[in-house]
Amino acid sequence: MRKERSAGGVVVRRFNGAWQFVAIRPWQRSDVWALPKGHLDGRETPEQAALREVREETGLRTQLDELLGEVDYWFRADGQRIHKTVTFFLLHWQSGSPMPQRGEVEEVKWVDVERVADVLTYPGEQQLVIKAAELLANRAMPPAAS
Repeated sequence: MRKERSAGGVVVRRFNGAWQFVAIRPWQRSDVWALPKGHLDGRETPEQAALREVREETGLRTQLDELLGEVDYWFRADGQRIHKTVTFFLLHWQSGSPMPQRGEVEEVKWVDVERVADVLTYPGEQQLVIKAAELLANRAMPPAAS
């Protein structure tokens, strides 16, 4: 068994009065929509990795807000059983247009938060978007850009 750690984000923006989040369709996976995430590089913190991975996979610049939680899952690769833990953060869109990372991501799109269960494939990631929406609903305004 091998352990892996990754980090990612629920990227949000306010558009036409509604909260939206970013979903990605991984390369050559027509059946999967997920949140952007990826491995920590070197001595990167989960926060640094989340910001970098989101920018690489989506083309968007974001601002870190707060920790949302972790998703744990198991899978097999190259005949080895892998336990992966992904730390997710609430990230606010700052600039940029969705642009998929060549060779990693097929498509990037903004989705109204109300449609999370219709779009995201993984229940753990759906729950993180719902948690983000609840946090945002309890705030008067998103954090100001710095």
